[in-house]
Formats: sequence, structure tokens, C-alpha cells
Amino acid sequence: MPQTPIFSSMLGSSCSGQVQPDMGDRCVDPVYQDGNLVSGSLEALIERLVPTMDYYPDRTYIFTFLLSSRVFIHPHELLAKVGQICIKQKQQLETGTEAEKLKSFAAKIIQLLKEWTETFPYDFQDEKSMKELKEIAHRITQCDEENGTVKKIISQMTQNLLMALSARSQYQEIREKFRQPVTDKGTILKTKPQSTQKDILSVCCDPLILAQQLTYVELERVSNIYPEDLMQIVSHMDSLDNHKCRGDVTKTYNLEAYDNWFNCLSMLVATEICRVVKKKQRTRMVEFFIDVARECFNIGNFNSMMAIISGMNLSPVARLKKTWSKVKTAKFDVLEHHMDPSSNFCNYRTALQGAAQRSQTANSNREKIVIPVFNLFIKDIYFLHKIHTNRLPNGQINFKKFWEISRQIHDFLTWKQVECPFEKDKKIQSYLLTAPIYSEEALFIASFESEGPENHMEKDSWKTLRTTLLNRA
Repeated sequence: MPQTPIFSSMLGSSCSGQVQPDMGDRCVDPVYQDGNLVSGSLEALIERLVPTMDYYPDRTYIFTFLLSSRVFIHPHELLAKVGQICIKQKQQLETGTEAEKLKSFAAKIIQLLKEWTETFPYDFQDEKSMKELKEIAHRITQCDEENGTVKKIISQMTQNLLMALSARSQYQEIREKFRQPVTDKGTILKTKPQSTQKDILSVCCDPLILAQQLTYVELERVSNIYPEDLMQIVSHMDSLDNHKCRGDVTKTYNLEAYDNWFNCLSMLVATEICRVVKKKQRTRMVEFFIDVARECFNIGNFNSMMAIISGMNLSPVARLKKTWSKVKTAKFDVLEHHMDPSSNFCNYRTALQGAAQRSQTANSNREKIVIPVFNLFIKDIYFLHKIHTNRLPNGQINFKKFWEISRQIHDFLTWKQVECPFEKDKKIQSYLLTAPIYSEEALFIASFESEGPENHMEKDSWKTLRTTLLNRA
């Protein structure tokens, strides 16, 4: 996590670089509209990133440019260009007699590097980037060789960077192994009542507690998603400089793991419902998950809520008409209303906005929780990418587009930094993450054995699936 407070006023009314810096002899091609930076050449935007004696870039600009730059240039190439500008400025300052100005310039460069390494540590994962960083650091260290203050700061910055890279590397090594759905005939085919079989209710029968534990899992996984991961959505697509994108060589494990969690939770919900033998108990299970989804909504955990609803809407669960006829569906109808896909999920977006506003004024971490439906969040970024070009007809970078994308990503970063207020329950967590889940085939078989096929089509499907699994086993 960044040690410096991040973007406290990011992308608000004063976010878009309306204060045009005095660039001196530097590039002047960035275009402003109503005081807002909307486009510029890559060279000019890089110039605007690097501090001078009289100028330090707005932090919102630093974030937005560093985030979007990877679409057009490798981080190590950007570092090299920043280094060249630093050297030129340093040489100009050295011709003067005021040593304090040189120290002031060095302090600003260090601050820029500090923000870069804290916010985008993965930019320095390869040897080329580290080499460029060390080269710049070496040059800047020469500005204050007498007392060694600069050297100490750079040393600490480098140490923090290496720790961040190590932590991320370890997470990737132990990242969730995709659970294989259960297909064993003895587990699936219910030839005997399974009254003693362990289920979620035997582990946690309180909907609120389970919702809190789901939120714990969500926040833990979300904390390992970084802004550059999200930018892969743009980098992987049809940018004009696609051959330069880091996305070509960097696989986004964290996004995959988080998406897999959503799918696993949906399948776990369906499994817990379909494998229950008795209709009364199955009805109780359905109502329990409805209550869990409602508690997730109240907490602000929309991702788990959507996963639970998705699990209950899977065909093997939805076809259990005798079970659903006993369920008090009023609560479920309200949840489905919130997740109604019409008008681009208008109801959900209204609820999300309300949670976001609550988070901004909250005094406790409990009220700050906002976990959006991740798939919809990704689609929003993708939509922004598709409707706006990366470059304008004149060849300049369409920076207005990247302001919008960075605003979306900044919101996500703000939400993911909330410390979970709920204590971890190892027993419940273990069940959520390791309990067996059925494959789609197995779910249908369990569903048919709970409530028999109602028509010839279902009967044929049941026989085919049963035979397939028996032969496979």
C-alpha cells in the first residue's frame, strides 16, 4: 500500500490540470479546454510530468499519466526519458552558483520517484526499469553529497519498493488454485439420504456473520488488485501502440483470481442448495442465502450479493419449482430489483452511488465499505476505452479519455483501501474457500434427483447426464 496519502482530492473540480505550469523552454503543445488538459503529444506530456525548480505536477496528473502511459510506452523507456530530462535540468542548475536550488530540484525529483514507486511498484519488476531508476537516483544523489540526506531517502525508497515487489510476488505464488468441480459419482448421486453431510448452515447459520465473512474475503482479494492490473483492460485492446503494451507479456493473475472467486461463490451457493435432499431443508437453504445477499447489500458488498443471486438463478436451482413455491420470495424480489440489468443496471448504479456517498462521510470502516460488482466495473472501463480513441486525428494523445478512466480506477482504489472491520473466522473462511463445488453437469443431476424431471426434454437430459458421469467415473 502507498505510504503517502493518495489523491485525497483526486479528479474533483480541480483535478484536470487547469493550472498550466510555467514550462519555460519546454514543449508547449498540450491542449487545454476551459483550463482542463485534454490532449498532448507523448513528449509534451512527459515534460509535464517532470518537476522543475518552480513547478511540481499535480498528483492527479502524476497518477493519470503514469497509469495511461503504459498504453504508449514501456515503463523503463519512460524512466529513461525522465532521466534524460533530469540530467539536462541538473546540468543547467550546476552552471549557476546557488547550491540550494540544486538541492530543491533533487528533492522534487525524489518525491516524483517516491510517488511512482509507491503507486506503481510493479513498473519496476524488470531489470531495465530498476537500472533506469538506479541511474536517476545516482545522478540526484550527487546533488547533495555533503550530508548524504538524499542518499538515505533514496535508499529507504528502494528498500520499500523491493518489499512491495516481494509481497506481490509471494501473493502470485500462493494465489488461489482454481477449485475443480466435484464429479465423483459417490458424492453426486444421492442413493442415500445425506442427513449427516456438512453444509454451510452447520458452519454458520447467521446470515449477517456469513455476509461479514464474505466481505472479509472480498476485501482481501481486492487489496491485491493494482491500478496497472486494471489498465490491462485498455492495454490488451486495440491501442495504436499495442506492440508496446506491457499487457502483451504480463498476465493479470489478480484479476483472474478475483473473477474466479465470484464464479466459485455462485457455484458454491448452487451446490449448497441442490445437494440438500429434503425439500423443507432446501427451502431453508434458499431463504438463508437470500438473507445473506440482503446483508451483503446493507454492508455495501455488491459483488458477493451479485454472486449469490447469480448462483440462485442458475438453471439447476431455478428449476426447483416445488422448493421455490415454499420460499418467501419478497426479499428475493427486492434483491433482483436492485440487480435488474435494464437501463444499464440503473438500480444497482443508484445503490452504488448511495454507498459511495455514505463512504465519503463515514466515521467508521464499517460504513466505508464499497465493493462494486467487479464484472460491471470492468465493463465500464472497457466501454470508456471503446467509445474514445487513444489518439486524436492530429496524433496527440486523447488525455481526456484517460482522465475519465483514471477517475473510475481511483474510486476503486479508494474503496479497496478500507480496512475490514470484521474479525476473521477461520472456520467459516475455510469452508467458503475449500468446500467442494459441483460442476454444471453435477448440479443438474443433483437438481433432477431433488425434484424429478417434469417433461420429456428434462428426462432425456437427466438420463444422458447420469450415464455420462457414471461412465466417466
